[in-house]
Amino acid sequence: MNHITQQCKQILIDESIDANSTIDFDVNGEVHTMTFEYIIDTYMQASDESRLVFIAALQKAVDAKEMGVDKFFESMGQLLLLTHLSNNIEI
Repeated sequence: MNHITQQCKQILIDESIDANSTIDFDVNGEVHTMTFEYIIDTYMQASDESRLVFIAALQKAVDAKEMGVDKFFESMGQLLLLTHLSNNIEI
């Protein structure tokens, strides 16, 4: 596990947030479920720059309180899902 992954997961621990918390996405009646940990692990496969942006955004979500960590992970999960779905579209 890389250093940034550990930092992301530590932020969740510090905020008493379970990394196994899930978010459900309904896409045309098919439910896709992602855990916070899965979302972190998937983003950590990106470039170093992208990982740094992810952890900075996560920290801002924690600090901002209004947006909240749940909303942050919901948004990040939607991006992952949209990317996955767009890569599987046949034209």
